Amino acid sequence: MNATDFDCLFDEGEDITEHLDLAKARRLKHDQKRINVDIPLWMIESLDREASRLGVTRQSIIKVWLAERLEQQGR
Repeated sequence: MNATDFDCLFDEGEDITEHLDLAKARRLKHDQKRINVDIPLWMIESLDREASRLGVTRQSIIKVWLAERLEQQGR
């Protein structure tokens, strides 16, 4: 399939996944690296309460809050 036909399928809202090699797919700038951060116990407890309230993990809430802050700083 050429790029023009592929673009037409996409623009028409057709399912294009059968034309993709998802085994090789990756999101740019989304590679991960593990870090260690020492956080005071009171912060961890607060994070856990908020994460529980939202029904997410502690790691998820930390990532979201960091991303929001970095986005704000980028503006």
